[in-house]
Amino acid sequence: MTEPTTGLHDEVRTLAAARNAVILAHNYQVPEVQDVADFVGDSLGLSQQAARTEADVIVFAGVHFMAETAAILAPDKTVLIPDLDAGCSLAASIDADALQRWRDENPGAVVVSYVNTTAEVKALSDYCCTSGNARKVIEAVPADRDILFLPDMFLGAYLERVTGRKMKIWPGECHVHAGIRPADISKAMEERPGVDLLIHPECGCASQCMYAAAHDERLARTTHVLSTEGMVQFARRSPRDEFAVATETGILHRLHKEAPDKRFYAMSERAVCRYMKMITLEKTRDALRDMRHRVDVAPELAERARGAIQRMVEIT
Repeated sequence: MTEPTTGLHDEVRTLAAARNAVILAHNYQVPEVQDVADFVGDSLGLSQQAARTEADVIVFAGVHFMAETAAILAPDKTVLIPDLDAGCSLAASIDADALQRWRDENPGAVVVSYVNTTAEVKALSDYCCTSGNARKVIEAVPADRDILFLPDMFLGAYLERVTGRKMKIWPGECHVHAGIRPADISKAMEERPGVDLLIHPECGCASQCMYAAAHDERLARTTHVLSTEGMVQFARRSPRDEFAVATETGILHRLHKEAPDKRFYAMSERAVCRYMKMITLEKTRDALRDMRHRVDVAPELAERARGAIQRMVEIT
């Protein structure tokens, strides 16, 4: 951390104390934002923190749907996002009108929405889920009910494979994860034979890797499909010391901090989310200093969305 960054870090922490604010940062944030945060984690962990915080202000260093989720779970708090333009290509792949039409075409189906969706979409959903608890959510749906899963088609395909549950899946994708392809896996294995593969289920390669692992005992021992939080916990516990990581590259900073004696490599250096990287230490400081970029969700909409999110938070 450079001297100017150190001073800015201290300024942010001083402002957070004065505002009685908690700073929540996603695993994909830039290192200096992760380092200034009170909590760093995945969508599920940060949602849980937002739901139980006693702070007056929540500064959400993440993308917009995450700040919306915090506002829904903590309606009595002031929720700030450092940059209002920090969106999500996956969340943008479906809106409430499209979901309503899909529901109308499938009466009686249970709607399971990945947390990477807008408040309006969550309000039309029966359950939300994250990559960390998606399998448990799908398994909680009665076997005699159809499931509409949205919006990530790669996560949906992965869940069908691990649960054996046939679902109708929306054809959306995260542009970052969709860009991590089987060729990236092959390259990582060629360059570092025997390395453990940590793969996010949103990746375009996840289902192919699972299929390959099911037919190759060596791959089965080294291939692990995990949420970002799952990657951190797995790496900390594992006796192995070298990992190739298939998700947004921001996770590498936390992995290095949590397991400093181990080595981590990005499976694709292209896997960078420009929306996540819009959040900077300077913008975090400005949000706290000026109390700006407040994220509000209309009470009636928040009430309808809260049930689906609370079911997500409760299923761990």
